[in-house]
Amino acid sequence: MDRQVLVAHASKYGATAEIAERIGELLRGEGLEARVLSAERVRDLTPYRAVVLGSAVYMGGWQKKAARFLKSKWKALAERQVWLFSSGPTGQGDAAGLLHGWRFPKALQPVADRIRPRDVAVFHGFVNPEKLSPIEKGILERVGAPSGDFRDWQAIAAWAATIAEALKAQN
Repeated sequence: MDRQVLVAHASKYGATAEIAERIGELLRGEGLEARVLSAERVRDLTPYRAVVLGSAVYMGGWQKKAARFLKSKWKALAERQVWLFSSGPTGQGDAAGLLHGWRFPKALQPVADRIRPRDVAVFHGFVNPEKLSPIEKGILERVGAPSGDFRDWQAIAAWAATIAEALKAQN
């Protein structure tokens, strides 16, 4: 368990999974063992000393797979270093600002409080209109959210670097 880091994610169309993959690559580049898995594939946290968990955000909530992971594994997570991230807002400007200060689902906050994550980040997302259902397209139009890839890879890399730094400082 010395250097193993789990990067788990819940992604509806793959954009959040790509963020998780990038975080895993960056952690490996810093000499850490990082395994990237979809949240529903994780059975046991024993091999991991740290966990990064991310979810796509839809209408103010995390994907059910990420919420289920957090709720079912909270005791094991509380014994590890944990970082959480959300991916979702599109458009220009500060990601949390686009969400009017929202950083994490209110319904999951009591669980997060028990886990005590080291950090909670919000990253811009990617909305590909070709992958959306007609209902999702309608919602997107109603709320006036732009489509496109707004992920800020530099911000993601900087955040991953802080995780690597914190983990390496403890070795």
